[in-house]
Amino acid sequence: MWIIYLWETYLDFRQHIKLCEKERPTKIVDIVSEEKFEKAQAYGRDKSAFAFFRGAVSMLEGSAILWYGMLPYVWNYSTNLLESWGYGKEYEILGSMVFLCVYSLYSTITTLPFSLYSTFVIEEKHGFNKQTVGLFFVDMLKGTALSVVLGLPLTSLFLYIIKIGGEYFYIYVWIFMFCVQMALVTIYPIYIQPCFNKVEPLPDGELKSAIEKLAETVNYPLQKLFVIDGSKRSGHSNAYMYGFCKNKRIVLFDTLIEQSTVEEVVAVLGHELGHWALSHTVKMLVIGQVHILFIFWLFGRCVNDESLYTQFGFDTMPVLIGFLLFNYIFSPIENVFGFFNILLTRYHEFEADKFGVNLGYADSLRSGLIKLQLENLGNMNPDKWYSTFHYSHPPLVERLEAIEARNQEYSSKSK
Repeated sequence: MWIIYLWETYLDFRQHIKLCEKERPTKIVDIVSEEKFEKAQAYGRDKSAFAFFRGAVSMLEGSAILWYGMLPYVWNYSTNLLESWGYGKEYEILGSMVFLCVYSLYSTITTLPFSLYSTFVIEEKHGFNKQTVGLFFVDMLKGTALSVVLGLPLTSLFLYIIKIGGEYFYIYVWIFMFCVQMALVTIYPIYIQPCFNKVEPLPDGELKSAIEKLAETVNYPLQKLFVIDGSKRSGHSNAYMYGFCKNKRIVLFDTLIEQSTVEEVVAVLGHELGHWALSHTVKMLVIGQVHILFIFWLFGRCVNDESLYTQFGFDTMPVLIGFLLFNYIFSPIENVFGFFNILLTRYHEFEADKFGVNLGYADSLRSGLIKLQLENLGNMNPDKWYSTFHYSHPPLVERLEAIEARNQEYSSKSK
């Protein structure tokens, strides 16, 4: 864990040096003004400096938790609390829920100052934060309530399946988790998102007509178009799509509509529809499911290993604790998987840009990407190593160069 932390810190340091540069890189002089470049650099420096501090505190805290046996202490406290209510140690799953509640309370308290600083100092300073302190805590309470209502029962079922699943429990757990994921993808936009944001149908007009025409062009089975009040909390812009089979829906943040022209919004959506048309979502879903199945299979080889628990100070072998400790051990390997996932995602982004160019949106996509980068004060001067290991989307300059190259190729073929 410390080796990975030091490697990540080295990458962060390389990026911080780039954020301290005053001169615009030659490649972006024509698209980014000095004023906008300095604003983006300042925003990046503030986030970078804060990330150094938060990362160090998080690493020291995680090390202390393991070194001083905080996990066994919290588990014993939870089981003793449960016994005082008349439930013995045989109620392992119930004890696990108490443990999760105690540990989550601790995590909420320790991370709250960082969340407040990020939102009301950094984001506020650079003009992105739109929410009040009251709304911040209301959102936190709603999130906690959802965790209790959905998280605890689902975790209980997860543990129960492992307990009764026998040697091949990993298969049953994987099926269960897949069903949960699909259910959450379905219900989140309809029932959970409206708890935090107002989601309304996109009004009739030029934008709606243009999006519907785009969907018809690529045979995208669009059923409904929505707009969400993202500006209620942040000045950042976004859009997303969801739905299965013939029931597809698109949600636009109001900030995206305000910051972009109709042509630029449609071009950006053309890129997103490229992910659908090229089956990127399905490919990543399959890869993700194979990955999850592998993790559960590997966990199955460790869950009954007594040394896994005793080495961390436990005198009992609860499944939840085993899974938690397994994730500590597996996290370095998970970083390697994450790196290859980033490489694949970047390749998909280039393919989706190419799809948008082939639809005839090269100029609008180019201007839309530039505007999104400028409005969100995205990193205009990324370090090569840092972006390679962290950016799931290619740097702006690389995307623009690829769009221009593909547009020239497309134009020559059209002639």
